[in-house]
Amino acid sequence: MGGMKVKSQFVCQQCGATYVKWVGQCSNCSAWNSLVEQIPESSNGGKSALSKGQVSGKKLDFVKLSDVKPSDAKARLLTEFPDLNVVLGGGILKGSVSLLAGQPGIGKSTLLMQIAAEIAKKCNVLYVSGEESAGQVKLRAERLGAKSEKLSFAASTSANDIAKTIETGEFDLVIVDSIQTLAMDEISSAPGTVSQVTNSGNLIIRAAKKTDTAVVIVGHVTKEGTLAGPKVLEHLVDVVLNFEGDRYGGFKTVRAVKNRFGSTNEVAIFEMVEEGLREVKNPSEALLAERTNTDGSIILATLEGNRPILVEIQALCTQSNFGYPKRTASGFDLNRLNLLIAVLERRTKLKLSDKDVFVNVVGGMRLSDSAADLAVAMAIASAVAGRKLGEEYVVFGEVGLGGEIRSAFRANQRIAEAKKLGFKHAIAPATIKDKFVIPVKDLRSTLIKYIK
Repeated sequence: MGGMKVKSQFVCQQCGATYVKWVGQCSNCSAWNSLVEQIPESSNGGKSALSKGQVSGKKLDFVKLSDVKPSDAKARLLTEFPDLNVVLGGGILKGSVSLLAGQPGIGKSTLLMQIAAEIAKKCNVLYVSGEESAGQVKLRAERLGAKSEKLSFAASTSANDIAKTIETGEFDLVIVDSIQTLAMDEISSAPGTVSQVTNSGNLIIRAAKKTDTAVVIVGHVTKEGTLAGPKVLEHLVDVVLNFEGDRYGGFKTVRAVKNRFGSTNEVAIFEMVEEGLREVKNPSEALLAERTNTDGSIILATLEGNRPILVEIQALCTQSNFGYPKRTASGFDLNRLNLLIAVLERRTKLKLSDKDVFVNVVGGMRLSDSAADLAVAMAIASAVAGRKLGEEYVVFGEVGLGGEIRSAFRANQRIAEAKKLGFKHAIAPATIKDKFVIPVKDLRSTLIKYIK
């Protein structure tokens, strides 16, 4: 047993009101689901000292920032994936705490086992699982070829035990899979609750910083797409990595949504094979390998982080059998699609009110690039007209509500990627000065000229 339970209290995270038991709505500020279980601090006469105007504590030991020298001890632990090292800012920094979030079954444990196996060639690594037994993890390790005397395993759901193990300083890297299964002995609530996730995470983070141990924590993602547990955990850690993609196929991406040691614009692209996850070195070539140039098919020069990628946008338009036409998008924002359809109807006189419109981004990619507008609009127009764009063109550019075509971010990188794959021209905003670019200013004239 982990010792005597401490009587806890529930504190509203919005207004600070305290309760002896959990309630759904704070009666003080009316916020919903804002109560978090916390262990009350011992007062030691704090209130009386405060009322007398006294301040407890001691003067901080401080140094001038100009006298601080960069520490050589903060070396990076390199994974076997060069692109993932770039996402992390050059590798996993010693003493850092990283949070890896992703949907169930996407491959978080596979990725972490591959990372652990590579780092264990030179450093001591501990893989802690609260979800699987040693036998299950051993089977995965054998499948992925993870064989090292420096790779250790422990099965535990006790945050206290894990933190104590980290404090020994025996390991350079500790992987915790996952934070939702951990519980602190001092808190009575079940694992996975807000209070357990917050306090367990805090305990592990303090131990990691104390011993300069690198820690990677796995966090589950809810069906709404948010990281389970409170946002406070994301604020406490140094790096938050999102593992995204289709669990049944297609490319998977790892991107940093927070990184204290590097850029949040980088992305690593993976595909799942029998031997585990493998980095995709040329995603553009893989995405376009099976393309057939038909109506409704347009090649978009887009960006995944800082990496340029060419991806196929497909559109299909059919006669609507019901009063209200259907609009469906896979890999593209549905609200943005509705906006583009409205612009097409208003600015180009294209009649879409009696047609169902379906848009698909090939390869399971999810686009958040505003420069995808022109390619999506041209794909819809191509599908409606039954005409296609020439094979030598790539397309990119943002479309405004007036039908004007606006500039795109990092245009030079998009153009360079298109040239590398053998395309002859880019239909792009007129603001870009390059011989490769066919400049276009408005949507209507672009469709008339190039959809043939």
